[in-house]
Amino acid sequence: MTDFEDGADTLMTTAEVAALLRVKERKIYELVSENQIPHTKVTGKLLFPKALVRDWIKSGTSTAGARSHVERPLVAAGSHDPLLEWALAESGCGIGPMFDGSLDGFARFRRGEALFAGMHVPDPTGTEHNFHLLDAAREDDLSLVLVTWAVRRQGLMFRPDAGLPPGAGEPLSRLAASGLRVQRRQETAGSRVLLEGLLERQAAAQGGVDAVNWSETTARTETEAALAVLEGEADAAFGIETVAKRFKLAFVPVATERYDILIAQNDFFAPAFQKLLVFARGPAFAEKADALGGYDISLLGTTPAPNA
Repeated sequence: MTDFEDGADTLMTTAEVAALLRVKERKIYELVSENQIPHTKVTGKLLFPKALVRDWIKSGTSTAGARSHVERPLVAAGSHDPLLEWALAESGCGIGPMFDGSLDGFARFRRGEALFAGMHVPDPTGTEHNFHLLDAAREDDLSLVLVTWAVRRQGLMFRPDAGLPPGAGEPLSRLAASGLRVQRRQETAGSRVLLEGLLERQAAAQGGVDAVNWSETTARTETEAALAVLEGEADAAFGIETVAKRFKLAFVPVATERYDILIAQNDFFAPAFQKLLVFARGPAFAEKADALGGYDISLLGTTPAPNA
């Protein structure tokens, strides 16, 4: 029995292929018109042999009608992550950091200026991270994937003597009313996107984003934000637990997030990135993650699924 005779499950519709590839149906029609994806017509209906589509995805011999493989510099762009920064240096992988926020890294990656982008950006609903950016990037290149680096705790950082005033309700609901000066992050920072989204949803009754007493300066990394608090330039900042721990700041957890790496399939299997992953699966890396605190590395190197 051939693939075409092995029941309805072996043939996929245009909508099913679009869902599998996480693109819009019009992209599938473009690939068909350019004869770049396995397909057939049965009584005038466009169908796709599932086995051949799967082989086509795995083979990498076609990039789904997108541009050919981009030769990228050995640069890690995106959000600053202390554990990733340490691993880049210690692993000897040859990849250098260029951290200036998740959205900056995403833009650099799409322009071919970085090997990968580290990101932790919630979607507009606040229910998922990074998949909306993957979908946007796959409009250009279907070979792109997300790889989980770590799950991190985000929250409010304070000097031990300058925390939130006591009271009922979530910390963010009390933030605006407290009058505390909160360190602002740059617009490309995933932490800023997350905090402003949470403020609008959780603290709407207190005025949301506009009611917060923001600092006049902008911190471009987690470390700069923590230093601003430590040195009295701000009373509070939003960031990851490991940075609060490093600077001995009080930390109130607010959210858990997934920090993912956006990378092309070919570059995932290339020597530089594989050397980083091999190092990250070793005992020294696990010990460092534990010492830094605030990290769950159990999903490292896996491909996340939506709502996972």
